[in-house]
Amino acid sequence: MDIARVITTLREEIKSYQVPVVDLIAAQTADPFKVLTATILSARTKDETTAQAARRLFARAPDMAGLASLSEDEIRKLIYPVGFYRAKAGYLHKLPDALQSLNQGRVPADIDSLVKLPGVGRKTANLVRAVAFGKPAICVDTHVHRIMNIWGYVKTSTPLQTEMALRNKLPQKYWLEINSLLVAFGQGTCKPVAPHCDRCIIRSYCPRLGVKARKIPSTARDRRLDGLNLISWNVNGIRALEKKGFVDIVTSLAPDILAVQETKAQPEQLSAALHNIEGYKSYWHSARRKGYSGVAVYSKIEPRAVIYGLGEDEFDAEGRVITLEYENFFLVNAYFPNAQHELKRMDYKLAFNSAIHKFANSLSQKKSVVICGDFNVAHKAIDLKNPQANEMNPGYSAEERAWMDSFIDDGYIDTFRKFNQEPDNYSWWSYRFNARARNIGWRIDYFCVDAKSDKRLLEAAILNEIMGSDHCPVSLRFSR
Repeated sequence: MDIARVITTLREEIKSYQVPVVDLIAAQTADPFKVLTATILSARTKDETTAQAARRLFARAPDMAGLASLSEDEIRKLIYPVGFYRAKAGYLHKLPDALQSLNQGRVPADIDSLVKLPGVGRKTANLVRAVAFGKPAICVDTHVHRIMNIWGYVKTSTPLQTEMALRNKLPQKYWLEINSLLVAFGQGTCKPVAPHCDRCIIRSYCPRLGVKARKIPSTARDRRLDGLNLISWNVNGIRALEKKGFVDIVTSLAPDILAVQETKAQPEQLSAALHNIEGYKSYWHSARRKGYSGVAVYSKIEPRAVIYGLGEDEFDAEGRVITLEYENFFLVNAYFPNAQHELKRMDYKLAFNSAIHKFANSLSQKKSVVICGDFNVAHKAIDLKNPQANEMNPGYSAEERAWMDSFIDDGYIDTFRKFNQEPDNYSWWSYRFNARARNIGWRIDYFCVDAKSDKRLLEAAILNEIMGSDHCPVSLRFSR
């Protein structure tokens, strides 16, 4: 790849894009304190949210002395709802003392010193060195790592490997700007999911390694079949995910229907923001036991009817199923039980599986059925990283896989596998052992449809770039 030509082209291209928030702060001030603080706030947070939080914080704390005068609780309230705001409030509260001990209260310019500060990793350190001090640094975030590999400019597995490779290969004159260019380009065109290759200004140079571009309807018939965008996500506690930017994520993904599982909340425990995301009406079915299970659906389309549960109290008490009836299909949102350690709850799970299978069959006699959610089972060896080691474990036991076999044999279609037969596609990763970064995962979240609805399937995907839960969302495009 002619990297000089590509970078020159992208400089002109992104002038009309929204610039990353740290660049916006830098354009307004050269103050290393504000650049450092904004960069800490920006991790795993949409730029709009970061910018608003930074404005509130800097109004109260325009410098390090101002930050030192605030309590951790005051900082927490000022920066909410940036992702991981509690942890970031702790980092910022400790920052003045840490800087005093490290560098007599001044923000250092070298990477080794910066990474000793609370909440500062290599990405943040490189950004501060480059943006605040104008010194050579290569900040590699997921966009830089991903796009450089798409281009084939590097062949690496982690952002750190990409940083080291670029230090050896990328001309130093591009180091300061490469992050800003590729973050803006990655957010605007070369998106993590369904990149806009059709309108990419550098498409003639790009080999598009590993890319599945968006599909562009070219005829009236194609536009009609563009279909509904359905997303399913086990949020593992919706109140916790709200603090990590859930509403912003929903707004960004803009599904027609969003089904969520494991909400772990009663309706009265939810904020107004969770109840009323703009453009959506929400429907909730919670477990009787607080902080456990629960499902919900956000819908832009008014359903004809809502069915809460399966009509069997042993399952409905745990808030595991909610069904919305639309004009020409049913959406069944389900959180299947976990068989648990030593398969202690296997009988309950298999009874639930049988009940929901029967329920779906009864609905399919009337119209199309889309059943989605966390099935808590990896169907085949391809659906988890270490199948042999897990054959006796919950989620991959012989009994659970046998039920999934029977479900598929009855005509239900695993929509992801209809479109994608590749390994290493997972939707859940343990929080332990850095499993997500190493992609040691399981595919246990599904969209399935009844056999008669096969022709309505347009596309299915796993949105593994979306963070916030130990699961990522899965999606289905379904014709109207």
